[in-house]
Amino acid sequence: MAGGVRVASQTDSTVVRPPEPAAARDGGRGAGRGGPARRPVPRRRSHNWRRNRKEYLLFLVLVAPNLAIIGTFDYWPVIYNAWLSLTRWNMISGVPRFVGLQNYENLLTSPGFHEVLLNTLVFTAAIVIGSAVIGLALAVLFNQKLRGRGIVRTAAFAPHIVSGAAVATLWLFMFDPAYGLTRVVFDPFGMESPRWVNDADWAMVALIIAYLWKGIGFIAIVYLAGLQNLPEELYEAARLDGAGSWTIFRRITLPLLSPVTFFVMVVSIIGTFQAYDMIAVLTGGGPGSATTTLSWFIYQQGFQASDAGNAAAGAMLLFVILLVVTGLQTKFVQRKVHYR
Repeated sequence: MAGGVRVASQTDSTVVRPPEPAAARDGGRGAGRGGPARRPVPRRRSHNWRRNRKEYLLFLVLVAPNLAIIGTFDYWPVIYNAWLSLTRWNMISGVPRFVGLQNYENLLTSPGFHEVLLNTLVFTAAIVIGSAVIGLALAVLFNQKLRGRGIVRTAAFAPHIVSGAAVATLWLFMFDPAYGLTRVVFDPFGMESPRWVNDADWAMVALIIAYLWKGIGFIAIVYLAGLQNLPEELYEAARLDGAGSWTIFRRITLPLLSPVTFFVMVVSIIGTFQAYDMIAVLTGGGPGSATTTLSWFIYQQGFQASDAGNAAAGAMLLFVILLVVTGLQTKFVQRKVHYR
């Protein structure tokens, strides 16, 4: 004992220890004063789960009809067609017989199918480029303050709402070499009008002209809507800087119209790959196979030759081509689209 304080020695049997914290005495539950706060247990968790479950069930009930319709009429036909492309079936008698990838091998190694793909490429490229160039030119013309431009716009758009069969029938008369209107173009030069739909060298040209005439009005109206929404202050600033009309068109108008051009390209490509009615009436895929595109080839194989396997394989190739083209457009072309 020194100064009233007892110092514990090694011989003492009892050692004084500091008191334990309240949290330790409570078993770590934090019930003591000054201990860590207890995390409250949510009492309404089960109630919220029941309410959310009811909302999920209501959501499924509301979307189930749409999902059933989409699955029945969109996804199931694609799945069934994919399976049918692996079979051999004449669609008249018997049942489909599984042959694996034989249909695809026959198509991809056939010279006739290579010509079909080339026709499809030529037809699509001509329609896409022609629609964009001529449609934009007409839109610029329609955008001018000219007398009677409303009537001209209506006349240009009218063929788009007419059925393709009617348009093809009209052009059959116009392409007639004896009394068709196209002979007026050749008569002043002392030339005879070509046998448009009966000549393999002119049949594709005739089909492209008729298809462009039907759809060019729609493309022009789409471009016209884009032109009328462009900011006028940019043009005023360019004119103050001394820019000419061609410079303004190339530097301002074309970049600002890139979203419209992207839309036109997508619509034109999908439309040409699915073209059927005008080919059926105007040329019937001929003469020979001069105007046989992939869509017409699928019809021929399925409903004329009754070869469901080749038709389904061609349809799957068309589906893959459209999927790849659309993906490439979205990945590369859309990077250069300038949205305001």
